[in-house]
Amino acid sequence: MPLVPDQDLVLFASSLADDARRISNKFFRQPHAVSSKSDGTPVTIADLEIEQHLRKAIGQRYPDHGVYGEEEGLTGADTRWLWVLDPIDGTKSFTTGKRTFGCLIALLYQQKPILGIIDMPALDERWIGVQNQTTLHNGYPCKVAQTNVLTDATLNATTVDMFDPQEWQIFCRMSEAVRFRQFGADCYAYGLLALGYTDLVMEAGLGRFDYLALVPVIEGAGGCISDWQGEALTFHSAGQALASANPALHAQALRLIASAK
Repeated sequence: MPLVPDQDLVLFASSLADDARRISNKFFRQPHAVSSKSDGTPVTIADLEIEQHLRKAIGQRYPDHGVYGEEEGLTGADTRWLWVLDPIDGTKSFTTGKRTFGCLIALLYQQKPILGIIDMPALDERWIGVQNQTTLHNGYPCKVAQTNVLTDATLNATTVDMFDPQEWQIFCRMSEAVRFRQFGADCYAYGLLALGYTDLVMEAGLGRFDYLALVPVIEGAGGCISDWQGEALTFHSAGQALASANPALHAQALRLIASAK
């Protein structure tokens, strides 16, 4: 029987999201320096302060848990419980004043995500997904759309820059099959899918901190999320993600991906 996080863990995860929201809003649309990491992606004082704060809080409350964060990497690699943190998902949006940046918090048990939070600090929206429970949006249950054919679906991705040439070709094939496509929502697109306002999100080049929190949120709303081969997303996945509103739509999208290779 799958392990389900107890209420104390869920409440603690929510408190982490509260703290991250407070810190990010303190810096949002305020002058601050933007640095570049070794991979060319931006990082701000907000990213660093949030992760440091969350790491400290987790260490004090659950000293036997590991933490994997975007900014400081992995500590406690051999633990059964692992928190995966993206302090600001969409740092480019954050630094350019767009409200679609978020905070992603996942809790893994034996390297599989069992709790996930998508928090949108500037939009005052939060999704909490817990394995085998209904996803909550601002405290209320949410549900995916019933769109079950690609020709009626809306497709999302954050940016064209995340795809390599072959992935871009496959994404364009998917774009031709759906009703229309959109770009630029960062993790917000997955939250909107869980609410029933969009149907597909297809992305690549993701870090573990980008996709693991999404799994319980999407699945708890009735949707499907996997890699591009249909395999479950775990700590060891390669960074491609496909989220769909329902199993029928997911199966069609996976067939198209397979045929486009």
